[in-house]
Amino acid sequence: MTIDEQAKILVVEDELKLAELVSDYLKREGYTVSIANDGKAALGWVERYHPDLLILDIMIPGMSGVEVCQAVRATSEVPIIMLTARIDEQDRLLGFEVGADDYVCKPFSPRELVARVKILLKRATPIPHSDQRQKGSYQLLSDRLSIVTKDKHEVYFTKVEFKILSLLLSGQGRVFSRQELMNACYDDYRVVNDRTIDSHIKKIRKKLDAVNGLGVELQSVYGVGYKCEAIDD
Repeated sequence: MTIDEQAKILVVEDELKLAELVSDYLKREGYTVSIANDGKAALGWVERYHPDLLILDIMIPGMSGVEVCQAVRATSEVPIIMLTARIDEQDRLLGFEVGADDYVCKPFSPRELVARVKILLKRATPIPHSDQRQKGSYQLLSDRLSIVTKDKHEVYFTKVEFKILSLLLSGQGRVFSRQELMNACYDDYRVVNDRTIDSHIKKIRKKLDAVNGLGVELQSVYGVGYKCEAIDD
């Protein structure tokens, strides 16, 4: 999808009035919108029609929003906004843990939700293929949100993970505070805490640990943040 194309959005919400309200606001912006009322129907729709963005309520029949998010993330990096009536921090962190890109608590302003949709769709616009960086024993591919090791292993990341990794690699040896990482990855002034960054770092490490030949590792600096250091292969 390019920024000028009409995005397909799936709203997964069992409260019909709310789903229709969100749909109406999105359609006014020119988006193509479909509605699913339960988790299983949502998964079937995603597999068949491949939406450009998913708005997913965490409390839906059939499968929870968390389960749907996990299943979608197994095969797709489509942007996902999760909706919830619960405001507990642990619930929000769980959403990010399973791959959500943003989190909106009910009740919410439909206009604010539309604004978040626009931000995520803009971020999802492909970066020109020429934006590739080769350094040492790895190659960063911005258009694919991936890194290729000298052994030709390609590792894929979410957009936020790729931003964090790119920043750490760009200043190898330099310590980046959690606030610097948050500012670099979330430019829409959302509320993000330190534990969210820690969660992203944990997932990046897990992906990198699965391959060899990168020649660097992400290190924690107690009380400050993170840095990237060269290591012997």
